[in-house]
Amino acid sequence: MRFGLFIPQGWRFDLVDVEPADQWATMLSLVHRAENQAAGEAVPGGEFAWESAWVYDHFHTTPEPSTEATHEAWSLMAAFAAATQRIRLGQMCTCMAYREPTYLAKVASTIDTISGGRIEMGIGAGWYEHEWRAYGYGFPTAGERLRALDEGVQIMSSMWRTGSSGTFEGKRYQVDGALCYPQPLQQLPVGVGGAEVPSIPLWIAGGGERKTLRIAAQHAQYTNFDGSPEGFAHKSGVLEAHCKDVGRDFGEITRSTNYNVVIGENDAEVAERLDWIEAHLRKSVPGKADREITNWRGGLLVGTPEQIVERLQGMGSRGLEYAITYFQEAAYDTSGLELFEKQVIPELQ
Repeated sequence: MRFGLFIPQGWRFDLVDVEPADQWATMLSLVHRAENQAAGEAVPGGEFAWESAWVYDHFHTTPEPSTEATHEAWSLMAAFAAATQRIRLGQMCTCMAYREPTYLAKVASTIDTISGGRIEMGIGAGWYEHEWRAYGYGFPTAGERLRALDEGVQIMSSMWRTGSSGTFEGKRYQVDGALCYPQPLQQLPVGVGGAEVPSIPLWIAGGGERKTLRIAAQHAQYTNFDGSPEGFAHKSGVLEAHCKDVGRDFGEITRSTNYNVVIGENDAEVAERLDWIEAHLRKSVPGKADREITNWRGGLLVGTPEQIVERLQGMGSRGLEYAITYFQEAAYDTSGLELFEKQVIPELQ
């Protein structure tokens, strides 16, 4: 199993106790830590714990907007790209309609060259209504947002592979000859025979069964959806059916999911960490803390290393190949990260 790590950027009230002037240094230190952290006490084959570092593409905090900082995703991508050497960099996930696909393709391609070919393109239809309206995007219907996703990934893929959008006359987007140079440094196989062309891996995020998973079947190298055992198995079955329908090899798509992690050496340590998260949320989002706390306490990856390994092994048997993890306390306390790196990841690599 492969592992990614969310870097606290403020969106989930995870930098509130860090002075604004120190927040960039905090984020950068965690990216550097992830890039250089070995898995386990020894490093068989030179393996590292984390393959990738991730941020969210949002402008306002959640579960409610506030004046706490939320650092913008693609600005962070560029900064991380210039400041790292090995770790892959992604967003889970970029909202298609926040940027025109021609512009987004150009931004991603430029940052891919800065990084030396390490960018992952997480992309989805978007959902945070308050944020949409606050930034002047309105809030189109789900069908219209999904249409933007479908057309947008086609435009971006064309620009990366050929250097031009060509002429595209869609219902949502109309473009004619938008150029994309530099092209991405990465090369991906496409079409019959698998000839490699410049491109960036597409992670289609979301579990919508009629549209989103069909778009994923057509275009994605990765998916990202429900991480519960039952939900993951069901969405996987839907994705497989869409792949069969569109003539895509289901095995070409890597399935991923996101997890909140609460880990301790024993039950007492797990309870202590949950209590800290509860106190943190009651201070940060008092009006919505109860729901957030319930979600945290009911998470699949809440427990001791042995319990978490067993649950992830169960998910692996269902086809999960990539887990992207989030630690609420990471900006202040990396002991949970260290425990996960040394006692969980080596058991699953």
